[in-house]
Amino acid sequence: MEKLRFIDTHTHPYDEAFDEDRKEALQRALDAGVEMWIFPGIDISTYKSQRELALSYKGNAFMAMGLHPTSVSANWKEELEFALKKLEEDGDYVAVGEIGLDGYWSREFMDEQKQVLEAQLDYAVSKSLPVIIHERSTTEEMLDIMEKYRGKLFGVFHAFTGSIETYRRIHRLGGFKVGIGGVVTFKNAGVAKTVVDIPLEEILLETDSPWLTPAPHRGTRNESSYIPLIANKIAECKNLSLSQVAEVTTRNAEELFKL
Repeated sequence: MEKLRFIDTHTHPYDEAFDEDRKEALQRALDAGVEMWIFPGIDISTYKSQRELALSYKGNAFMAMGLHPTSVSANWKEELEFALKKLEEDGDYVAVGEIGLDGYWSREFMDEQKQVLEAQLDYAVSKSLPVIIHERSTTEEMLDIMEKYRGKLFGVFHAFTGSIETYRRIHRLGGFKVGIGGVVTFKNAGVAKTVVDIPLEEILLETDSPWLTPAPHRGTRNESSYIPLIANKIAECKNLSLSQVAEVTTRNAEELFKL
């Protein structure tokens, strides 16, 4: 039987949560058919570990670069300058990300978050790069900003857990897919109902490891080897085979990020 191929389009195995068994965790992913991974950028503090790990898994690991909204604080100008400089200098990123707005933890630097987001969206437009969008507790503000770029940008709204109405608003922006992760497996998860009405061609698989671990492993660290659990839940929701979900979502990722 042909082995299924998956791509984890959002994972952070360079995080310290993997310090004890990083190599083993990535081997488990490969053994599970999760052959490629995208490592999003966060900020200056994670740059070295992200880059070194990705370069040691050439052909499997691909990088994005951006300033994460929760890393926007008093030194935001320095952080933004660093992210844009690395995008230009390193030249091997498949996306600008992860970037966006986050009002969940704090709204202290929300104005600065918006400035940082727009600077990075402008860069993505100038280089025709996809964007990896992080949005938490800021849906209306995010969509207001994204409306200004309608038809100019493409990419993914990562960790999507919204309603079908929110998905349709994202879809109208043009060129955006949604990343579905472990939350879809949670008991009574609203996004499991939303997924039914989202075309498979608009879905990417992701773990966001080490966070958002899918059932039945909730409460433990997440890792890329769990992607088939997420794919299986999507298949169940949409009354499709696991192989269909694997094939289409893998093609979606390859095309979006030019893998």
